[in-house]
Amino acid sequence: MSRTNPRFRGRSSPTALDTDPATRARNVRALARFLDNSISIPGTDWRFGFDAVVGLVPVVGDLIGGSLSAYILLEAARAEVPILTLARMLANVGIDTLVGSVPALGDVFDAVWKSNMKNVALLERHLTVSAPPTHERRGVIGSAVLAMIALVLIVAAGFAMSIFLARLLWGLKTR
Repeated sequence: MSRTNPRFRGRSSPTALDTDPATRARNVRALARFLDNSISIPGTDWRFGFDAVVGLVPVVGDLIGGSLSAYILLEAARAEVPILTLARMLANVGIDTLVGSVPALGDVFDAVWKSNMKNVALLERHLTVSAPPTHERRGVIGSAVLAMIALVLIVAAGFAMSIFLARLLWGLKTR
């Protein structure tokens, strides 16, 4: 009940950390759609998303896209996805981030690769095949930390690669 209005009963909504797997999967699917398929080109079936658009901003755009993709990895770790599947999801994000950091070519690749939709498909496959989750949280934190460390290393490598390519192109232009 509210102190100011005794007839109003506030809705007790669960936090993001204690929602059921179906709600988490729905939220992750919505984020993946936003990142990979939210914008359609009229008259065609071709779609791209926010990840491709934000990737147009040099360096920072790829960091933003990688960070948003990291949320999907975090939810997969919370859902206790096997390490091999988590590594596959991390490889999808890594390829997207590394190739996406290449000027011009990376922006087109971001629009085509759709790593987030691939990762959501892997997560949903795990959720439908596996038994209902138990309340044991043994390796979830460890695998989430390892996934985030690997993602930071991938983003750093993408950043270093874009600096290298920019210096290389600048050197070729100024000769």
